[in-house]
Amino acid sequence: MKKFLICLFFLLLNNHSISAEFSLNKIATFDQPWGSSFITKNIIILTEKSGKIKLIDIENNRISNIEHNLKILEDGQGGLLDILYKDDFIYVSYSENRGQGKTSTSIAKGKFDKKKIIFNNLFRAEPPIKSGYHFGSRLAIKENMLFASAGERGAGMIAQDPTKHPGSIIRINIDGSVPKDNPHYINKKKWLPEIYQIGIRNPQGLVVSPFDDKVYISNHGARGGDWFGEVKIGENYGWKILGWGGTNYTGTEIGPKWKPGFTKAIKYWVPSIATSAITIYKGNEFNEWNGHALITSLKDMSLRKLDFIDKTEEEVVEEVIFKNTIGRIRDIQIQPETGKLYFLSANGLWLMEKSY
Repeated sequence: MKKFLICLFFLLLNNHSISAEFSLNKIATFDQPWGSSFITKNIIILTEKSGKIKLIDIENNRISNIEHNLKILEDGQGGLLDILYKDDFIYVSYSENRGQGKTSTSIAKGKFDKKKIIFNNLFRAEPPIKSGYHFGSRLAIKENMLFASAGERGAGMIAQDPTKHPGSIIRINIDGSVPKDNPHYINKKKWLPEIYQIGIRNPQGLVVSPFDDKVYISNHGARGGDWFGEVKIGENYGWKILGWGGTNYTGTEIGPKWKPGFTKAIKYWVPSIATSAITIYKGNEFNEWNGHALITSLKDMSLRKLDFIDKTEEEVVEEVIFKNTIGRIRDIQIQPETGKLYFLSANGLWLMEKSY
């Protein structure tokens, strides 16, 4: 594996420097890596969009392939997407080949094995759609319940139709059954049982906070209007009634940034930065960041830090940690025990740690 070292200084948005210095090391090169998860402190499992699953031993510089049985159709933004390890099982989200060029954002589970993983579907977004746009999709587990984001596949107002899965946050049990306190069983009888929240466009960040146990999400707007916010049961983020501050790619108006009756995000970005993966930092390496959200981006190619807890939108403090350094950033993970950060960019796996 090749290693490259880049020493940088943290910068605030107003260009005032702060005192910590860090390094970025390129660990390995991959082909469009998308999702990653730590198996142990030194073992990472990751996906490549084309359909490959890789196992990386970062201590001994070894990479191996894991075979699998997933029926993936790589189409536009679709392919093999997020991956999550939990209690000796692997969960993945992917664009499942449903025939005749149609795909769904699907979720599968398999017993972890270093050679081959046999997956079985837990969930399929219905209906399957012939589109290469807006699959989402991230995974997070909270109290034996699996949260997943399903993009609206470029179909706009489908995100307001709770009889269809695209454009929503999904919550199921880790065995694929549906929690009995999902909205469908409480006060949203017309909602599909798996749907937890609606009105989402293209969500590529999802995390459970280790501080307040809440679930947070990041979402792509159109031409402007990316956001970071909280997942809330039975609520509606408003796409495509709301534009979140953005416009259609043709320049035409979508709708207001926000209005009463819809979930309000914690932070909006206009123009778009193309938010991707997120995490709520907890660790020793950057202990001054504990409790802050770390937001990665594709178009903007940046890592941003938000001090957001118990703050209004106007009070949220944002810092750009670095930008235009490692390319389009797809994923971020915190290494167990150390708190060091690992990123997937368009061209590989990177380690971020303090320079002493």
